[in-house]
Amino acid sequence: QVQLVESGGGLVQPGGSLRLSCEVSGFALATYNMVWSRQAPGKEREWVATITPTGTTYYADSVRGRFTISRDNTKNTMYLQINSLKPEDTAVYYCNRPAGGNLWGQGTQVTVSS
Repeated sequence: QVQLVESGGGLVQPGGSLRLSCEVSGFALATYNMVWSRQAPGKEREWVATITPTGTTYYADSVRGRFTISRDNTKNTMYLQINSLKPEDTAVYYCNRPAGGNLWGQGTQVTVSS
């Protein structure tokens, strides 16, 4: 069964850090472009970062320098390290495999508040 499961969200103070995980099953993570996206309350879902099979990474301007996308192929898990969190980073964060069915996880909530 093909599945994407996010975890690692939570409540964090501004300036804090979190590491989100996306554990996949049913396919080899290393063979696909993988994406992190987020959806803030009342806003459309937006792209955050992409990692390619070769390990090339791309970031939205709003997160470049603060967020790092990575993966561990041996664990079939993708990560998003998020640093220097801001209140505007509050959102549900989703992992996504665009190819082969546009698969999405259920999301993990990140709330940045003092």
